[in-house]
Amino acid sequence: MAVTEHQRGDTPADEEPIQDETEEVEANVGLSYTLKQVKQDTTARIGLYIIGFLCAVTVFTTVDAVVFNYEFAKTYLQNPVNDPNNINELRLLPPVGMGGELQYPLGTDARGRDILTRLIYGTRIAMTAGFFATVVGFVGGTIIGAVSGYYGGRVDDVLQRITETMYAIPFLVLVIAIMAVLGNNIWFAIIGVGIASIPVFNRLIRSRVVSVREEDYIEAAKAAGVKDRNIILRHVIPNSFAPVLVQSTLQIGYSILIIAGLSFLGFGAQPPTPSWGQMLAGSRNHMINAPTYSIWPGLAILITVIGFNLFGDGLQDALDPRIDN
Repeated sequence: MAVTEHQRGDTPADEEPIQDETEEVEANVGLSYTLKQVKQDTTARIGLYIIGFLCAVTVFTTVDAVVFNYEFAKTYLQNPVNDPNNINELRLLPPVGMGGELQYPLGTDARGRDILTRLIYGTRIAMTAGFFATVVGFVGGTIIGAVSGYYGGRVDDVLQRITETMYAIPFLVLVIAIMAVLGNNIWFAIIGVGIASIPVFNRLIRSRVVSVREEDYIEAAKAAGVKDRNIILRHVIPNSFAPVLVQSTLQIGYSILIIAGLSFLGFGAQPPTPSWGQMLAGSRNHMINAPTYSIWPGLAILITVIGFNLFGDGLQDALDPRIDN
């Protein structure tokens, strides 16, 4: 009697594509797959390039400021004119190509300082402030949202009423109120923006935790006697992390915009520290006779926020399993 392929235990050829498809689906998870999807997304890649460039500028300016005490840009950050009789010669120089000097490619401000150099060193303030403000909001919102969503009941009611009260106050008003209590400098501005960001992360992480806490592996961990603290830190938060990561990326850009607005209003970074918001504030009285003075800091803020938004949108597409990549 002839022995068929099924009797020999061989796998039929028509089942192989199903196995390959299963393996492909199982591979569509994890950090490597997420990075691959981000690289394939053109908008996310553009955003990543912008963020990478800004990070490189931030590292360079931080090293020069901390290690070399602004040695690279000391001449340009301060007023380069020593003779009061000649100070008007360098005030509000236009960019190169519009009658300006090659020494000052983007022109000078009302005090004769190089705009390009102040833009470059203002990147350090913007990126540092945006990052740390987001960290404050992320940590506070994640802890409150995880505890609130996991325990529920009265704990959830109390914590959510507090955060809803904060959420009802306009963001900028809440930040200024916090700074009125703490003080007026860049670090208190960072703390204020971070605290005001807590409700955003809290609501996001709580909605995820409420669904995650009903999963079988959470019940199994409880039955095994694992402490609530370990369940929250090792199981609940990691499995609710994807949307929070996307929100963190978007929040950095938003925090940079808010801190620039605070500097424009006279809060946050104080002169002579270079800040994009301060540069915009200084250009208010020169909109007609020196219009380019206000264009450069506004363009820097715009490109930075767009970069983080593009990367955040691409990251969301890569992390969302409902989107067919």
